[in-house]
Amino acid sequence: MASCPPADNLPRPVRPHAGALDPIMSRVLTIEDDEITANDIVGELKSRGFTVDWVANGRDGMARAISDEYDVITLDRMLPGVDGLTILTTMRSIGIQTPVLMLSALGDVDERVRGLRAGGDDYLTKPFDPEEMTARLEVLLRRRQAPAAQFETTLRAGPLELDLISRKVQRDGEEIALLPTEYRVLEFMMRHAGQTITRTMLFEAVWGYHFDPGTNLIDVHMGRLRRKIDPPGVPPMIQTVRGSGYILA
Repeated sequence: MASCPPADNLPRPVRPHAGALDPIMSRVLTIEDDEITANDIVGELKSRGFTVDWVANGRDGMARAISDEYDVITLDRMLPGVDGLTILTTMRSIGIQTPVLMLSALGDVDERVRGLRAGGDDYLTKPFDPEEMTARLEVLLRRRQAPAAQFETTLRAGPLELDLISRKVQRDGEEIALLPTEYRVLEFMMRHAGQTITRTMLFEAVWGYHFDPGTNLIDVHMGRLRRKIDPPGVPPMIQTVRGSGYILA
């Protein structure tokens, strides 16, 4: 059975810039039976400063997951011994609420829905970009570290204000009329203001299905939203991160 490579073979942790999510105190459990994928995950996370434990089968993964000692978990869908869905449903049934990012080569909509309904917090299809995986884990950690935010009825980012009840949007006190999809795009971006949002994350969060690289759907809606949020003469808030996605500054 594969085992976790010695820590000395992995990049050393890098402390983040001031004001960023501090991963040094965050413990990640990676349950993954493929050694190459596991090495990619562990190497990426350790290079970002996370403390990572890796187990390569479902039985050991279950024992670690229900210990409730971790801040976030990456969970492979298909595992020897005990599969990922069983681990997830067991965790939730006994009250373990550790955020879980499911990783799987099974990318069709039905499988993603099964994973999310079983209690998964996010779902990423293999093969994936390790940087995107890290970004998704950071989102899950922020949600856990700031649970009171889920009860807020108003989102604010700089001069922008979004009322979740009335669904009104204002910039510098001036109301902005948005179409329903534009509103959902902006709401997602405001919930993750200051961090890079990939096109895949945006597509799945707003439209609810896997990103099709051949579509210009995001470009069309982002263009319309920018014209409303960032009119001429004001500092632009929606910025493009070349090769990655977008950020609400």
